[in-house]
Amino acid sequence: MRWDLLFDDLESQLDQEQRDEERALAIEEERLRLGRLTLRDRLTAIARSDSDGAGASVRIELHGGRTISLRPQVFGRDWVSGRSAAPSQLELQCVVPIAAIAAVLPSHSQLEPSLESVPEASARIAERIGLPFVLRDLCRRRTPVRLCTIDGEVHGTIDRVARDHLDLALHDADRPRRDNAVHGYRIVPFARLLVVDFR
Repeated sequence: MRWDLLFDDLESQLDQEQRDEERALAIEEERLRLGRLTLRDRLTAIARSDSDGAGASVRIELHGGRTISLRPQVFGRDWVSGRSAAPSQLELQCVVPIAAIAAVLPSHSQLEPSLESVPEASARIAERIGLPFVLRDLCRRRTPVRLCTIDGEVHGTIDRVARDHLDLALHDADRPRRDNAVHGYRIVPFARLLVVDFR
Protein backbone atom coordinates (compact mmCIF):
# COMPACT_ATOMS: atom_id res chain seq x y z
CA MET A 1 0.00 0.00 0.00
CA ARG A 2 2.85 2.39 0.77
CA TRP A 3 4.28 1.57 -2.66
CA ASP A 4 1.04 2.71 -4.28
CA LEU A 5 1.27 6.05 -2.48
CA LEU A 6 4.92 6.43 -3.50
CA PHE A 7 4.16 5.72 -7.18
CA ASP A 8 1.14 8.08 -7.10
CA ASP A 9 3.33 10.81 -5.61
CA LEU A 10 6.07 10.24 -8.23
CA GLU A 11 3.50 10.27 -11.03
CA SER A 12 1.99 13.52 -9.75
CA GLN A 13 5.46 15.10 -9.54
CA LEU A 14 6.25 14.03 -13.12
CA ASP A 15 2.93 15.45 -14.35
CA GLN A 16 3.64 18.75 -12.57
CA GLU A 17 7.17 18.92 -14.04
CA GLN A 18 5.80 18.24 -17.52
CA ARG A 19 3.15 20.99 -17.15
CA ASP A 20 5.83 23.40 -15.87
CA GLU A 21 8.08 22.56 -18.82
CA GLU A 22 5.22 23.05 -21.32
CA ARG A 23 4.34 26.38 -19.68
CA ALA A 24 8.00 27.51 -19.85
CA LEU A 25 8.17 26.51 -23.54
CA ALA A 26 4.96 28.44 -24.31
CA ILE A 27 6.33 31.53 -22.52
CA GLU A 28 9.62 31.29 -24.43
CA GLU A 29 7.79 30.86 -27.78
CA GLU A 30 5.72 33.98 -27.02
CA ARG A 31 8.90 35.93 -26.16
CA LEU A 32 10.45 34.86 -29.47
CA ARG A 33 7.29 35.80 -31.40
CA LEU A 34 7.19 39.25 -29.80
CA GLY A 35 10.90 39.66 -30.48
CA ARG A 36 10.24 39.27 -34.21
CA LEU A 37 7.43 41.88 -34.38
CA THR A 38 8.31 45.08 -36.22
CA LEU A 39 6.71 48.49 -35.94
CA ARG A 40 5.23 47.92 -39.39
CA ASP A 41 3.70 44.62 -38.16
CA ARG A 42 2.08 46.37 -35.22
CA LEU A 43 0.64 49.14 -37.43
CA THR A 44 -0.70 46.49 -39.82
CA ALA A 45 -2.34 44.61 -36.93
CA ILE A 46 -3.98 47.83 -35.66
CA ALA A 47 -5.34 48.60 -39.14
CA ARG A 48 -6.72 45.06 -39.50
CA SER A 49 -8.32 45.12 -36.04
CA ASP A 50 -11.00 47.62 -37.09
CA SER A 51 -14.41 45.99 -36.82
CA ASP A 52 -16.45 48.32 -39.08
CA GLY A 53 -14.15 47.89 -42.09
CA ALA A 54 -13.46 51.62 -42.51
CA GLY A 55 -9.91 51.24 -41.24
CA ALA A 56 -8.80 52.05 -37.73
CA SER A 57 -7.41 55.51 -37.16
CA VAL A 58 -4.09 55.55 -35.32
CA ARG A 59 -2.18 58.49 -33.92
CA ILE A 60 1.46 58.66 -35.01
CA GLU A 61 4.10 60.97 -33.58
CA LEU A 62 6.76 61.93 -36.10
CA HIS A 63 10.32 63.06 -35.46
CA GLY A 64 10.22 66.69 -34.41
CA GLY A 65 7.04 66.23 -32.35
CA ARG A 66 4.32 66.55 -35.00
CA THR A 67 1.40 64.17 -34.43
CA ILE A 68 -0.89 62.95 -37.22
CA SER A 69 -4.01 60.78 -37.22
CA LEU A 70 -3.86 58.26 -40.02
CA ARG A 71 -6.20 55.57 -41.35
CA PRO A 72 -3.59 53.15 -42.71
CA GLN A 73 -4.62 51.55 -46.01
CA VAL A 74 -1.47 50.30 -47.76
CA PHE A 75 1.76 49.05 -46.21
CA GLY A 76 4.95 49.02 -48.23
CA ARG A 77 8.34 47.68 -47.28
CA ASP A 78 9.45 50.87 -45.52
CA TRP A 79 6.37 53.13 -45.65
CA VAL A 80 2.69 53.29 -44.79
CA SER A 81 0.02 55.11 -46.76
CA GLY A 82 -3.47 56.11 -45.77
CA ARG A 83 -5.93 58.93 -45.34
CA SER A 84 -5.51 61.64 -42.77
CA ALA A 85 -8.14 61.17 -40.10
CA ALA A 86 -8.13 64.70 -38.69
CA PRO A 87 -11.71 66.04 -38.93
CA SER A 88 -10.58 69.68 -39.05
CA GLN A 89 -8.55 69.22 -42.23
CA LEU A 90 -9.44 68.22 -45.75
CA GLU A 91 -8.94 64.50 -46.00
CA LEU A 92 -5.59 64.00 -47.71
CA GLN A 93 -3.73 60.92 -48.82
CA CYS A 94 -0.46 60.57 -46.89
CA VAL A 95 2.71 58.55 -47.33
CA VAL A 96 4.73 58.18 -44.13
CA PRO A 97 8.20 56.60 -44.14
CA ILE A 98 8.45 54.10 -41.27
CA ALA A 99 11.83 55.66 -40.37
CA ALA A 100 10.07 59.01 -39.75
CA ILE A 101 7.90 57.57 -36.96
CA ALA A 102 9.08 58.58 -33.50
CA ALA A 103 6.21 56.78 -31.73
CA VAL A 104 2.85 55.17 -32.35
CA LEU A 105 0.22 56.39 -29.87
CA PRO A 106 -2.37 53.59 -29.79
CA SER A 107 -5.59 53.80 -27.83
CA HIS A 108 -6.11 51.29 -25.03
CA SER A 109 -8.31 49.18 -27.32
CA GLN A 110 -5.60 49.14 -30.04
CA LEU A 111 -2.72 48.03 -27.82
CA GLU A 112 -3.62 44.34 -27.47
CA PRO A 113 -4.56 43.81 -31.15
CA SER A 114 -1.27 45.43 -32.17
CA LEU A 115 0.55 42.45 -30.66
CA GLU A 116 -1.21 39.92 -32.88
CA SER A 117 0.90 38.25 -35.52
CA VAL A 118 0.42 39.20 -39.13
CA PRO A 119 0.80 36.61 -41.89
CA GLU A 120 4.49 36.00 -42.70
CA ALA A 121 4.30 35.56 -46.46
CA SER A 122 2.14 38.03 -48.27
CA ALA A 123 1.04 37.85 -51.86
CA ARG A 124 0.49 41.61 -51.99
CA ILE A 125 3.09 43.28 -54.15
CA ALA A 126 2.71 46.61 -52.32
CA GLU A 127 4.34 45.09 -49.24
CA ARG A 128 7.58 44.60 -51.20
CA ILE A 129 7.66 48.08 -52.75
CA GLY A 130 10.03 50.65 -51.26
CA LEU A 131 9.47 54.37 -50.71
CA PRO A 132 11.38 55.51 -53.86
CA PHE A 133 8.95 53.57 -56.07
CA VAL A 134 5.94 55.36 -54.53
CA LEU A 135 7.61 58.75 -54.91
CA ARG A 136 8.48 57.97 -58.54
CA ASP A 137 4.80 57.23 -59.18
CA LEU A 138 3.82 60.64 -57.74
CA CYS A 139 6.55 62.19 -59.93
CA ARG A 140 5.33 60.41 -63.05
CA ARG A 141 1.74 61.54 -62.43
CA ARG A 142 2.91 65.14 -61.74
CA THR A 143 0.87 65.15 -58.52
CA PRO A 144 1.19 68.34 -56.44
CA VAL A 145 2.44 67.42 -52.96
CA ARG A 146 3.16 68.93 -49.59
CA LEU A 147 6.43 67.61 -48.20
CA CYS A 148 6.70 67.75 -44.45
CA THR A 149 10.33 67.43 -43.46
CA ILE A 150 12.17 67.64 -40.16
CA ASP A 151 12.85 71.28 -41.06
CA GLY A 152 9.37 72.40 -42.15
CA GLU A 153 6.82 72.13 -44.95
CA VAL A 154 7.07 72.94 -48.65
CA HIS A 155 4.60 72.68 -51.54
CA GLY A 156 5.48 71.64 -55.04
CA THR A 157 5.74 68.87 -57.58
CA ILE A 158 8.33 66.10 -57.54
CA ASP A 159 10.52 66.47 -60.65
CA ARG A 160 12.94 63.57 -60.08
CA VAL A 161 13.48 60.73 -57.63
CA ALA A 162 16.99 59.35 -57.15
CA ARG A 163 18.25 56.60 -54.88
CA ASP A 164 18.19 58.54 -51.61
CA HIS A 165 16.71 61.94 -52.46
CA LEU A 166 14.19 63.76 -54.63
CA ASP A 167 14.05 67.04 -56.54
CA LEU A 168 11.04 69.22 -55.76
CA ALA A 169 9.91 72.16 -57.90
CA LEU A 170 8.48 74.68 -55.43
CA HIS A 171 5.19 76.40 -56.28
CA ASP A 172 2.07 77.56 -54.48
CA ALA A 173 -0.28 74.81 -53.33
CA ASP A 174 -3.22 76.17 -55.31
CA ARG A 175 -1.34 76.39 -58.64
CA PRO A 176 -0.29 73.60 -61.02
CA ARG A 177 3.36 73.15 -61.86
CA ARG A 178 4.18 75.50 -64.71
CA ASP A 179 7.59 77.04 -65.37
CA ASN A 180 6.25 80.52 -64.61
CA ALA A 181 4.71 79.29 -61.30
CA VAL A 182 7.91 77.65 -60.01
CA HIS A 183 9.74 79.92 -57.56
CA GLY A 184 12.58 77.56 -56.61
CA TYR A 185 13.88 74.03 -56.39
CA ARG A 186 14.78 71.87 -53.46
CA ILE A 187 16.76 68.62 -53.25
CA VAL A 188 15.42 66.66 -50.26
CA PRO A 189 17.10 63.56 -48.78
CA PHE A 190 14.66 60.77 -47.92
CA ALA A 191 16.12 60.73 -44.40
CA ARG A 192 14.58 64.19 -43.82
CA LEU A 193 11.06 63.25 -45.02
CA LEU A 194 8.29 62.93 -42.45
CA VAL A 195 5.10 62.93 -44.54
CA VAL A 196 4.17 63.36 -48.19
CA ASP A 197 0.58 64.68 -48.47
CA PHE A 198 -1.42 64.82 -51.70
CA ARG A 199 -4.97 64.64 -53.02
